Amino acid sequence: MMNVERSTAKFEATSFSLTDARAIVRDLFVSDQRIYWIDFLTTILVGYAGFALARLPFEIHLEPLWLRWAVALAAFSVQCACFYRAVMFVHEIVHLPDNRFAAFRVMWNLLCGIPFLVPSFTYYTHIDHHRRTSFGTDGDGEYLPLASLSPWWIVVYLSQCLWVPPLAVIRFGVLTPLAWICPPFRQLVLRHSSSLVMDPTYTRPAPTRTALRNIRLQELGCFLYLLACVAVPLVFLHRWPIPLLIQAYATGVVLIFMNCLRTLASHRWSSEGKEVTFVEQMLDSVTMDNDSPLAVLLNPVGLRYHATHHLFPSMPYHNIRAAHRRLMERLPADSPYRRTVATSIWPVIGDLWQRAAENARAAEFASDWTASRHSPSRAFVSDSWH
Repeated sequence: MMNVERSTAKFEATSFSLTDARAIVRDLFVSDQRIYWIDFLTTILVGYAGFALARLPFEIHLEPLWLRWAVALAAFSVQCACFYRAVMFVHEIVHLPDNRFAAFRVMWNLLCGIPFLVPSFTYYTHIDHHRRTSFGTDGDGEYLPLASLSPWWIVVYLSQCLWVPPLAVIRFGVLTPLAWICPPFRQLVLRHSSSLVMDPTYTRPAPTRTALRNIRLQELGCFLYLLACVAVPLVFLHRWPIPLLIQAYATGVVLIFMNCLRTLASHRWSSEGKEVTFVEQMLDSVTMDNDSPLAVLLNPVGLRYHATHHLFPSMPYHNIRAAHRRLMERLPADSPYRRTVATSIWPVIGDLWQRAAENARAAEFASDWTASRHSPSRAFVSDSWH
């Protein structure tokens, strides 16, 4: 089944002209800095307002109790939606031209990246996810062949929302100062604990001198931020701000879970770990052509059009919807691009689970059959079961 799908994808890839597709959208690669600034600043400030408002009903003892919880949950929902969108601007940051968005990068890190312990350096390995030579291979930390693994790996992947937040605190609050005073340990931290990736075995390449300077500055910012979070309450309040810590952890859990759902529905996850063309990258990607609140919420800043993004990684998010519309209007009716379109995340995730389960059963059957050739008793049990 998987081999048939891969053969079909390779055949369709040869029938798609990347040059023709690029000609259709060639005027949409210019980014508008005003849109970035207005969108991000509005989003992050509303998020912080929601964060403060979520605690306010309990601090002023708003009555009745149901109203207290209703206001708090509403504010919490708004803050999570805004914070998630603000954090996902890191995806744009790694694709933006270095010479035009320096101030925006600094502001994003100060208002979002550092407070959320996801400074921009942790995501720059995302570029490998777009390179023709590394997409879907061991050099791509953002890819796992989930379609050919046990479906329980999907559950494990979703569970990271529970344990990644405390790991981030340990990374920047404990490992960072240790790495500063122990150079060999620093290399270990840089290679294995400094990237926002899916693959736990991923090894980050050694950074350049310029990149290392940026990493150190952003690490310092995260460490000082965590230090302030501990010192300020103890010095001025003489106690731990337990409600604030609970809210911060809950926020992290929700944001990471949202991103996990989005990620599962952004690809078909059927790569064999070999080098592929850019068109084959597109065919493994999913465009969520759906304006439902859930699709918009889970796929901010242009991420609904993921196949389009893999075709044109440098296209700014505010133009990618228009690019998708043009491609759908002007490409032939039998264009492989249309195969990347889905209307909901649930059928995509359901299909991924089903393919993983089928491949797991096929692998188990092959293993049982191989074992049965060497064991008559095993053969009897196996045949009786089937």
